[in-house]
Amino acid sequence: MSMYRAAKRLCDILIALIALLILSPILVVIMIALLLTGEHEVFYRQTRIGAGYKTFGIWKFATMLKDSPNIGTGSLTVRGDPRVTVVGRFLRATKINELPQLINVLTGEMSLVGPRPQMKVDFDLYPPDVRDAIYSVPPGVTGIGSIVFRDEELLLSRPGVEPREFYVDKIAPYKGALELWYVSHRSLALDARLVLLTAWVVLRPESTIVFRSFPDLPQRPDWLIVRNS
Repeated sequence: MSMYRAAKRLCDILIALIALLILSPILVVIMIALLLTGEHEVFYRQTRIGAGYKTFGIWKFATMLKDSPNIGTGSLTVRGDPRVTVVGRFLRATKINELPQLINVLTGEMSLVGPRPQMKVDFDLYPPDVRDAIYSVPPGVTGIGSIVFRDEELLLSRPGVEPREFYVDKIAPYKGALELWYVSHRSLALDARLVLLTAWVVLRPESTIVFRSFPDLPQRPDWLIVRNS
């Protein structure tokens, strides 16, 4: 496992550096757009729980109003959330708002692929054994949970759904099961497949390819909205 971790870390550094170099012209344009619109802030840092239960500041492009975690639905974002800025809607829809986390990858706080790092209020929803397993590995910019729940905002916006209650009762348990699946199956080959699937579902958010690609995933619940690809 030590060789796997070393190889994974090397891949993380190389890919993050190359991605930042290639994407730098686009990132500069986004930074200028954010400075000129919305709250006139470029980056947003939020405390998340990382490997070994250590907290760190996750980097994102600023897409919401200031103090959003203390407004409305708190840590949860729903479709059409009024706290999201105009530019922020585009950045969130394309997942470009997550690109600054490549900085977290370079500093070793995150990996390109892994369990999604949670805020403490959501982290505490996992049972202790699930927390221990998930946070024995570095959190990821993307991962199986991110792919399956790329439409989480839509799930939380369905008529008759109370967002926090639905997240606690439905989403968090299944998300935890998915992250446990990743931890027990992790490998460089799996990471590569998940990166490719992430790119695919950004382009085709209605796709069900992830469940066809990994038939041994925890059984998909009936409430999970998945459109036919």
